[in-house]
Amino acid sequence: MAVHATGAARDEGWLAATDAAALTVADALAALGGDPQGLTPDEVRRRRDRVGPNAVRTHRVSAVAVLARQFRSALLGLLLAAATVSFFVGERTDAVVIGVILAVSVGLGFANEYRAERAGAALHDRVRHVASVVRAGRVETVDVVDLVPGDVVRIGLGQVVPADLRLIEAHRLECDESALTGESTAAVKDTAPVPPGTPPDDLASCALMGTVVRAGSGVGLVVATAGHTAFGRIAVGLGTRHGETEFQQGLRRFSLLLARVAGVLTALIFVINLVLHRPVIDAVLFSLAIAVGITPQLLPAIVTASLAAGTRALAARRVLVKRLVCVEDLGNVEVLFTDKTGTLTDGRLTLAEALGPDGRPADPPDAAAPDAARPPDAAGPPDTAGPGPLLAGLLANESGPDGSDGNPLDRALWQAPAAAAQPVDAYRRVAVLPFDHQRRRVSVLVDGPHGRLLVTKGAAEELLALCVDVPQQARDALDARLADGGRVVAVASRPAPDLAGLDPADERDLRLAGLLVLRDPPKADAAGAVRRLAALGVTVKVITGDHPAVAVRVCEQLGLPVTGVLTGTDLARLDDAALPAAIERASVFARVSPEDKARLVRAQRTAGRDVAFLGDGVNDALALHAADVGISVDTGTDVARDAADVLLLDKDLDVLADGVTEGRRIFANTIKYVLMGTSSNFGNMFSAAGASAFLPFLPMLPGQILLNNLIYDLSQIAIPTDRVDADQLARPAHWDVREIRRFMLTFGPLSSLFDFLAFALLLGVLHAGPTEFRTGWFVESLATQTLVVFAIRTRASPFWRSRPSRPLLVAALAAVAVAWLIPYLPVAGPLGFSPLPPLFVPVVAALTVAYLGLVELAKRTLFASSDLLRPPDRAPGPAGPPGLPTPPGPRRSPEASRRRRTHRRAGRFTTR
Repeated sequence: MAVHATGAARDEGWLAATDAAALTVADALAALGGDPQGLTPDEVRRRRDRVGPNAVRTHRVSAVAVLARQFRSALLGLLLAAATVSFFVGERTDAVVIGVILAVSVGLGFANEYRAERAGAALHDRVRHVASVVRAGRVETVDVVDLVPGDVVRIGLGQVVPADLRLIEAHRLECDESALTGESTAAVKDTAPVPPGTPPDDLASCALMGTVVRAGSGVGLVVATAGHTAFGRIAVGLGTRHGETEFQQGLRRFSLLLARVAGVLTALIFVINLVLHRPVIDAVLFSLAIAVGITPQLLPAIVTASLAAGTRALAARRVLVKRLVCVEDLGNVEVLFTDKTGTLTDGRLTLAEALGPDGRPADPPDAAAPDAARPPDAAGPPDTAGPGPLLAGLLANESGPDGSDGNPLDRALWQAPAAAAQPVDAYRRVAVLPFDHQRRRVSVLVDGPHGRLLVTKGAAEELLALCVDVPQQARDALDARLADGGRVVAVASRPAPDLAGLDPADERDLRLAGLLVLRDPPKADAAGAVRRLAALGVTVKVITGDHPAVAVRVCEQLGLPVTGVLTGTDLARLDDAALPAAIERASVFARVSPEDKARLVRAQRTAGRDVAFLGDGVNDALALHAADVGISVDTGTDVARDAADVLLLDKDLDVLADGVTEGRRIFANTIKYVLMGTSSNFGNMFSAAGASAFLPFLPMLPGQILLNNLIYDLSQIAIPTDRVDADQLARPAHWDVREIRRFMLTFGPLSSLFDFLAFALLLGVLHAGPTEFRTGWFVESLATQTLVVFAIRTRASPFWRSRPSRPLLVAALAAVAVAWLIPYLPVAGPLGFSPLPPLFVPVVAALTVAYLGLVELAKRTLFASSDLLRPPDRAPGPAGPPGLPTPPGPRRSPEASRRRRTHRRAGRFTTR
């Protein structure tokens, strides 16, 4: 099998992961002509020309493709075909009118969708997904789409594996392969070949594209890219459309509802017209025009225009979203898990005090040991006193003296005023055991004035457990500093003359050198941001690696209620079934690992809550991937920024609240268009169906119906600009088609009632003929269905307590004005209109005013009988337009969630 695989690799330039996993590292390198020192630039270019980019999708905006999508509607196709037949059988004027109106409608949809596509492309161009690759002996950062088979790639915690890799090195490496297998348990990786024929789920010697590094690190040889990988084949099979969000599912269900209604009405009208012996072509045209009229053709355009406007508004507030639908996702957020450092606090750690083993301040801090000048190899037994607390902290430190790298705690120690006086140069580092989130400490082996020492720095309560003879005064000092909100680390050491390297088992029998107390005060504006998120119905929960007492103290200072505290140890005792209830009762999660963070996020999502996670470190990447909305900051680590859906250019909860508000504003404005379609369109088309049954002529010509729909749609383009009442933004809103159906069955018949009243006045009082009847109803129906937006857009009194945006006001009034002017323009004749008699004008105006008044009364009755935005079984809150939240419980099936995440992850492997 290995020989066959090698031959395939030479022929095609890549190697299947199932074949590569069975090869030794040397054989895999030979098969692909690879080298541990990496490929040369010329070789990379040659291979890319041969196998193509490492991309599973192409993000290219095509005007032709967007235009073609405008004709996907079967109704439009049928209507165009019927109009063509009508043209050739003699009804040329009507056919031309229908054709012109359809062309304008298609152009309108094209313009809006093309603009939104370009906005999405602009977002894509602003975000790069990178990989660390070895080329020509140097480590470089390159775009993931530039990887080729034979490249040598480094991967670490939280990173998405950028291609199928045959592992060359694996250091406690574990990968989350749920995107491929659906299995939530991490797969342990190593470099040993697997037996030939091993199933794809068990390729321990390979890290597969699209999976996430959950623990450890590794180095791997790229064996396959793009569509040659398992992930690439899945992503290609799903198509280019992202998995549906809840919002998009609601739109689809709503469209299906209207499609059923349109189908019934169209069939009914067609049968009625045939029974009345009207020409078949007239019956077909009229029926199809009715179906088109009831369909909210601009709904996709309204949504995409709203999302594009939302991304621009958020960019102005220094919030960058990677995909348009991320704006809608932000509006749905109900629970925000956030880190503490830099979000709730200033994020600038400073050393406040160094305490000795007796709990008293080290004064002067860490003066050089008496025999500091003694060389490491001096004769005689080593001094066991060891370095003082600050010196020990500087020795067990992963940041350079200039503070250019390492974690914020290490940098804070170097920046302490007393650090310059420490005799760090008297020590030589022999070995280091880096910090990890399981041990929560770092150890170094050094040679110095006290001989060879093991020096350890880490979480105080855990490190004290590894020490011998800890004074009670040290424990009391630790408790006091933690209760006061200080971040405390302990330092300890022991003689280690026999050690040449380090292992976690060596961290034992330590002697406490002291405690280092650091401060990171709460942000001045964080309390206001927390209150603002609470007012938006977003529950804020704090996740931190700090001691619980520190997190609780910060929450108290910010006025964030602490309903309960869980530690990583507590979480380990809870199974997945009990975890969601425990999370609901707690608001602070301390001493948690990266895996704990991701588990918390997944548990909240399983419970049916829309979850956002805000973090900026390597240890946050797993949770960022797991959340509905992953949020990081522009100054965060590469891994965190790569994993996030939303980037904050300022690490400020206030700008996050802006994002939540913008998402809800978009939802609220989309709902307005939906309610317009379910009330006005449905009512008018139902009226047309009823009128055609008793009138000796068509109540409105097909071209007139389409013109009515076009003018109405043009006025609705301004809806995304509308203001939204504060009470509509106060809670997350979700689709409920049952409530929308209820709204339709209330306001649709109400609209039809006034239409029938208008029919009676036009026929019985004003004695209108066919042309006058069609003109009068055209003007009345367009006025009522357009102006009703001012009543539907708010629960409050329109204009007095809730003012519409100026563009919406102008657009609606302009649509009504155009409808009133058309009968007096030269185009009136070809369109089948005639000037209205003077008496028609006040009658139609009175009907319109009466209709809007009755709608206002019905609206108040309907909204008063249901809390359409109040989440069930939760504290009462402000209510708004329809959009009842789904009861707690999974809103998407596990398979749907997996497809959606595969789509989202595939976005990083996209080229233009």
